[in-house]
Amino acid sequence: MNGQQEQTRKLLNLSLLAAGGTVLHALESYLPALSTLPGAKLGLANIASMLALIWYSAGDACKVVVLRVLLGSLLAGIFFTPSFFLSVAGAAGSFGAMAAAIYMSGGALSIIGISILGAVAHNLAQLLMAMLLARSWGVVFYLPWLLLFALPTGYFVGLLSTLVVRLVPFSFRLPLITTGKNRQDLTCKCRICRWSPHLPKED
Repeated sequence: MNGQQEQTRKLLNLSLLAAGGTVLHALESYLPALSTLPGAKLGLANIASMLALIWYSAGDACKVVVLRVLLGSLLAGIFFTPSFFLSVAGAAGSFGAMAAAIYMSGGALSIIGISILGAVAHNLAQLLMAMLLARSWGVVFYLPWLLLFALPTGYFVGLLSTLVVRLVPFSFRLPLITTGKNRQDLTCKCRICRWSPHLPKED
């Protein structure tokens, strides 16, 4: 496969990740509310962000995040509304935390741990944006509950991301991995939380 074909395939797969994240965002809006807390969601769209970070560079993953946020807001009709700014803040916070964890943890965190960090950062960023929009400190009351809610949702999203990484055919995902450290090692046992996915090994 020459360089141009590789670049075309990369662009195609990044587009698929952005589209998948948009679909998951739209799907989640139809799911029943998990909590009475404002902004408390599963965060399924973060699966696309996580996969982009694992398979590609942070710059490429950032493009996926920007595209899925813009497309999701346009489809939902919330572009440049308060909900849009909350969505931007959450996506930026989550992406920043997960990217930093992947590139700075030295493999100490698994996908599960990185996802939980992303969920916590997502809720913190949205809370800060809500404070700016409302011009009130009253929303800080929700902080402990949003942080607590981020644990199970981050775990769930991380688990799904781990399953996708391990189940995608090796021949498909090999060209997607950038040079440098093998980010597929993120599916191994986490040295901090001691959690292991216990998934079947690849052939």
